[in-house]
This record gives sequence, C-alpha cells and structure tokens, in this order.
Amino acid sequence: MTKRLTEVAKKAGVSEATVSRVLNGRDGVSESTRTAVLTALDVLGYERPTKLRGERARLVGLVLPELQNPIFPALAEVVTGTLAQRGYTPALCARTIGGVSEMDYVEMLLDHQVSGVIFAGGSYALADARHDHYRRLTDRGLPVVLVNAGVDELGFPRVSTDDAVAVEQAYGHLRSLGHERIGMVLGPEGHVPSRRKLDAMVQAAGWGDAERECVERSSFSMEGARVAATKLVERGVTGIICASDVLALGTIRAARRLGRAVPADISVVGFDDSAFMTCTDPPLTTVRQPIETMGQAAVDLLVTQIEGAGVLQDELLFEPELVVRGSTAPAPGR
Repeated sequence: MTKRLTEVAKKAGVSEATVSRVLNGRDGVSESTRTAVLTALDVLGYERPTKLRGERARLVGLVLPELQNPIFPALAEVVTGTLAQRGYTPALCARTIGGVSEMDYVEMLLDHQVSGVIFAGGSYALADARHDHYRRLTDRGLPVVLVNAGVDELGFPRVSTDDAVAVEQAYGHLRSLGHERIGMVLGPEGHVPSRRKLDAMVQAAGWGDAERECVERSSFSMEGARVAATKLVERGVTGIICASDVLALGTIRAARRLGRAVPADISVVGFDDSAFMTCTDPPLTTVRQPIETMGQAAVDLLVTQIEGAGVLQDELLFEPELVVRGSTAPAPGR
C-alpha cells in the first residue's frame, strides 16, 4: 500500500497524503488534483477503490496492430500529443505476434474505466473477422473512433484516407509514364481499405474479369508481398500499385530477385509515405496519407463524443497526395 501511494503521488505530482485523501473520498482536494490522482492510478495499472470505479478516467486508449510499420508510430505520435493537449492521458496498446490480442486490450481498457478508444488498423477493417469486442464498447456507450475504414454495421465514427483518390493518383501516374500492364498488391480478401482500392482500380482502368489476374493479395509484410509480386512480374506486369509502403518494399525485393531493375523494368508505387521512404533504394514513389490531419480529427471526434456533443456517423475522408520519387519511370521501351 505504501509503495502504491508513493508511485501514484510521484506520477500525479502531489503528496502521498493527498493521494490518500482522494482514495478515501475525503474533502479538501480540488477537482483537478483529484482527476490527476485517479488518472495516475489508472496509468500505473492499479485498481480504483470500489466506490470510485463508476467514474471514467481522463484516459484514452489508442489500439494499434503493430509498431514495426512506421506509419503506426507516426499516427501514435500525433494522437498522443493531441490528446495530451486536450487534457487526456493516452494509453498506447500495440499488438504483437503471440502477445496481447485486440480483444484482450479492450477488456483491459474497460477495466481501467477509459473515457474512449481510438483504433487504427484493427480487425474492424476485416469483414470476416470477429467484432464482438467492439459491440461490448457499444453496449457500454463508450466513445470510439476508427482510423481508415471499417465494417459499416459497427456504426462508429470513422476517419479515413480516400482510397479511391489514392488509386486514381497512382494509376494516372503510371499511365502517364506509358505503363499499360498495371497490377496491384493488396491486403487480405476481407480487408476493407484494400477492397476500396480494388473497386477504384476497376473504375479507373475499366477492368473486367480478365484483368483480375493483375491482382495479388498478401499479409502486410515484406515476405508476403515478395511472393505476391513475384507472380505479377512473371505475368508481365510493368507497374505495380501497393496497399502500403511495406508491401512496396517487398515488391521491389521480388523484382530484383527475378533479375529486374526498379524502376527501369518495373515501376512500384507505395501507400502511406511512412518514415524513411526517402532513404530506400530507390527512394519510393508513394501516396502520402495526411496522418497529422487525420490523427487530430480522430481526437476531435472522440472528445466531442466524450463531452456529450453527439456522434458524427458519416465517415470523414481525407485526400492523399502522390509523392513522386525514384521507384517509378517510363515503361520499358518508352
């Protein structure tokens, strides 16, 4: 108990006596100090006293699928910074292989009486995944925001990059370079953002059933992308649009293993413009997600819900930007 008081007092920046008064429900403590103590208690993972558990902390969960893809740490930096500016304490929950699942994180966040949760890249983006844990949040009336698409029937506010515009930009760029045989490396079949990208490609390129052989799917890993892209290159594709920068790097690796040069033989376009894409060999042409604007918008939507100002059911779409670098060039023979 003494250790707990000391840790909470240090975290909240108050005396141990003040922490004791808050935990015992005594008077003589300002509301801001009381909030700081309860938030420190939540962040340190200690259970609140029973009589205080009904109150939500000014704690917000940010649940990410991983931290290896640079786009997720970039989003985390924006969201956590914006939350802190709004007076909330972020709780970062990143999944790992064989580690804590998204469902387990939801339970942990509910136990800590969080004020709301922001999800990015979760199973909400997979149409065939289990969504029971999201419905638990709905049943609790907990404010939630999803970043980058999601299954419609969940009913949560969403902040997304406009996948249709992204594909139009990438496809238009490759066509302007003379590429006629253009393929795509996308995420899994049920991945909603990948579905949107494919639908946009069908519209932009006028694809029919015959062109579907120009699409390969992969897990969001360089190894998976290498396998998928190898098939496309062997089918004569000269330009490849990828659903992430990680997939694009795997695609470049596949081309080189087949003895093809990038961009002389194969042009590759990524998606995200995550950190260090200017440092790859060659620097990656990619479609930049407006991560800073989207992260701030996600926090604004969440705080609006927390403050009881209603829920915006419409999906907010943000326009991406094509960034041309060294991984694309005129089609062979041009």
